[in-house]
Amino acid sequence: MRRRALSLRTAAAGAVIALGMGLATPLPTAAAAAGPTDDYCQSQCGDILPPGENGNATLADILANRVLGTRPAHTSDQLGPYADLASGYQGLTDAKLSSFYNDASFGVPKDQVASTYSPRADVTITRDKATGVPHIKGTTRSGTEFGAGYAAAHDRLWLMDLFRHVGRGELTSFAGGAAANQGLEQQFWRAAPYTEADLQAQVDRLASAGKRGAQALADAQAYVDGINAYIAKAKPGRYFPGEYDLTGHIDPITNAGTIDRFQLTDLIALASVVGALFGSGGGGEVQSALSLQAAQAKYGVTQGTKVWESFRERDDPEAVRTLHDGQTFPYAVKPAHARGTAMPDPGSVTREPLVYDRTGSAVQGEAGERTPVKAPANLKPLQGVFDNGVLPADLFATPRKGMSNALLVSAGHTASGHPVAVFGPQTGYFAPQLLMLEELQGPGISARGAAFAGLSLYVELGRGQDYAWSATSAGQDVTDTYAVQLCDPDGGTPSKDATSYLWHGSCVPMEKLERTDSWSPTLADSTAKGSYRMQVYRTKYGPVQYRATIDGKPVAYTTLRSSYRHEADSIIGFQMLNDPGYVHDPASFQSAAQHINYTFNWFYADSRHTAYYNSGSNPVRAPGVDASLPVLAQPAYEWRGFDPDGNTADYTPPAQHPQSVDQDYYVSWNNKQAIGYDSATFGNGSVHRANLLDDRVKALVAKGGVTRAELTRAMADAAVTDLRGEDVLPDLLAVLRSAPISDPRVNATVQELENWAADGSKRRETSEGSHAYADSDAIRVMDAWWPALVKAEFRPGLGDGLYTALTASLTVDEAPSAGHGPTGSHAGSAFQYGWWSYVDKDLRAVLGKPVSGALGEKYCGGGDLSACRTVLLDSLKQAAAEPASQVYPGDDGCAAGDQWCADSIVQRPLGGVTDDRISWQNRPTYQQVVEFPAHR
Repeated sequence: MRRRALSLRTAAAGAVIALGMGLATPLPTAAAAAGPTDDYCQSQCGDILPPGENGNATLADILANRVLGTRPAHTSDQLGPYADLASGYQGLTDAKLSSFYNDASFGVPKDQVASTYSPRADVTITRDKATGVPHIKGTTRSGTEFGAGYAAAHDRLWLMDLFRHVGRGELTSFAGGAAANQGLEQQFWRAAPYTEADLQAQVDRLASAGKRGAQALADAQAYVDGINAYIAKAKPGRYFPGEYDLTGHIDPITNAGTIDRFQLTDLIALASVVGALFGSGGGGEVQSALSLQAAQAKYGVTQGTKVWESFRERDDPEAVRTLHDGQTFPYAVKPAHARGTAMPDPGSVTREPLVYDRTGSAVQGEAGERTPVKAPANLKPLQGVFDNGVLPADLFATPRKGMSNALLVSAGHTASGHPVAVFGPQTGYFAPQLLMLEELQGPGISARGAAFAGLSLYVELGRGQDYAWSATSAGQDVTDTYAVQLCDPDGGTPSKDATSYLWHGSCVPMEKLERTDSWSPTLADSTAKGSYRMQVYRTKYGPVQYRATIDGKPVAYTTLRSSYRHEADSIIGFQMLNDPGYVHDPASFQSAAQHINYTFNWFYADSRHTAYYNSGSNPVRAPGVDASLPVLAQPAYEWRGFDPDGNTADYTPPAQHPQSVDQDYYVSWNNKQAIGYDSATFGNGSVHRANLLDDRVKALVAKGGVTRAELTRAMADAAVTDLRGEDVLPDLLAVLRSAPISDPRVNATVQELENWAADGSKRRETSEGSHAYADSDAIRVMDAWWPALVKAEFRPGLGDGLYTALTASLTVDEAPSAGHGPTGSHAGSAFQYGWWSYVDKDLRAVLGKPVSGALGEKYCGGGDLSACRTVLLDSLKQAAAEPASQVYPGDDGCAAGDQWCADSIVQRPLGGVTDDRISWQNRPTYQQVVEFPAHR
């Protein structure tokens, strides 16, 4: 068997060489440099985006990766420096930042030019030797955007094609019927179903949005033209992504087949995916109603509501806030006397069906059926590479992935007297990455940074000539649930599944949106032939998500999001951020951010100032409406100024959005923005992962003289810290040590936890590459103990029904290795969602410590310290006995019991090339470190 395996490997290697000779035609190059533009950062701007800039692998490249382990140039060269910070940050100085971040200066020095090419006479694309990033310089604006599109297709064509199909609910038809692909397209299309007319309407609206709208449309068209120019050259040149061969779109032998040209509506479809992933907030009101009813059933209406509100933590006084100087920005505030709340009859809620007419492998129970196609011998190593899906099935899983962080220190507290910023979006880890790097220089455009693939006509997060900006997901509530009353157009009694509803007193039909997908097995995806039809009913109040009865009358619960059908609107804000003639100070930056309707926290730094602005189309709700619960679909409770034809409404004015200039410091990790700006989700209380940043930056500011390296160290230290260990374990230990521990084994376990806390509660290797954690046994105990202690602490008092309902609203845990958490395993991002605040507040109350915003009841041991201690000791003893193989059960890439591997970050492949796993860090995917010493 070994000899045969070796012969197969040798044969495959030969096939790689043969394919490489036939399928990889290089792009034209010339010896020229990208000329420098006005750059006021003076080599003090750095950035990094793993795994690498190059996301284009030909069929030969993919085969070589699978057989020989090789990768195309610049596919993974940023992964090493990015990963190394986890073990190298402790001795970090400004001079050493270049070991972990790339120079983000404008232009490319002559001796660092790897290649230049001009896909059109009015634009030149220069790629640097170090990273392969495209530096696009146009003599015309159209040429600049054409080059941006050309470079995007060069680096991310396959990824862009995937996401334009996701945005249309057509992933399985395009990439195969794997169960993960089915699940992902169903999740997305349920929440954001679009027709081609809907997409085109956004394009048309942009054309009528004044001069900037017209310019954005012209820019987008030039960008699309650049994408299509690349396709037109890459297809006959056979240097297009090999995934097209693997999924049956192109014949790998004859090159027959097509890559569909892009059009403007594809950009809208792409934008809808990005908006759904990172730029929306709110929703979930039906689940909130169910948990509120469970609380009222347990305690009675008055006390049950009090208990529920305490877990809801809408405006928790102990929550860490980005604006910490007492600023108040009331929004979505709980009304004193709610009006129009639409609570369902108990037991009446049912999820709206989505999938119909299943055939073949789409039939329930047949999802695993595979019928591999006959593959040429030289391509056998690639058989079934997408059998588990081309995209992660949980990409759109709720709760939404907020992610991203930012740390900024104002000029008065830094060593140089200039602001310092370390910030970036935490968009997950993929290969290739969802984001791509670029530099754009042309008339009215001057920027370098990151943008989502397929939307890179402007830099979305990055730097200009003398300023930098970034964002974190804000997630404020811009999504409401309406209960539309069902009706019978013939005047009869409507059933619960009726397809007509009352709109302002008239019985009108719902709009039926359908998408039929079908697939057949390919070399990449062996899933057997199958098909299904997705069906969504859409009302003037949005798509139907649930059905129920209220006082015995049938209703449909719909979801209305302010940015639905408006994903393209934000393009003008991004255009402004890239325009050096527009942004030149905090006020102009905030003005640009006001034109972005995604729910983001925007941060800004130049040589003099820092600034912050929270963006989003915040609807003005009717007086008395409770944004946390479903509301009756009646004119009195609609958004003010609501026009369903365009899904527009009155929005809160810019002055009512959280904002600030030159606060001593800013931190954000998807935490609360300001007093009165009510949180859209559960769990934004006394313990939040933003505390890890706030505590560290506050200490730096108190000391003064902050440097780029110090601020980076603060971020990196928080990135390897277990939130439970730093901010909740002291409470747990205080209860455990409130009396002597008689059991020596339990006492030894507690001592291990105390030692871990003394060491900083880190999840960090003993040495770089050791793949073993210091304090590993304490970490194992905490990972096993946390879910057990939460259940033991709260379920007896809450009861099964309420405990289950509350855990449906907020997951108990999101440790790095917790595959059951909302971000899944190997995702990097951790500790955003969990019951840490509840445990902290409850234990402090039991210990007799002051608690602001306390829970409605005391739960641990019924509020008795001795009984609470017994609960914790019993659950700890149980957790300590749990073997590592059970705590970390293993998966396709990790053996059972391998703690480091269970935590490790995987660049989840979106194409045929895979990358090495890295040690866990809780850190932005794309990150900038900036300090501007000069200004225009």
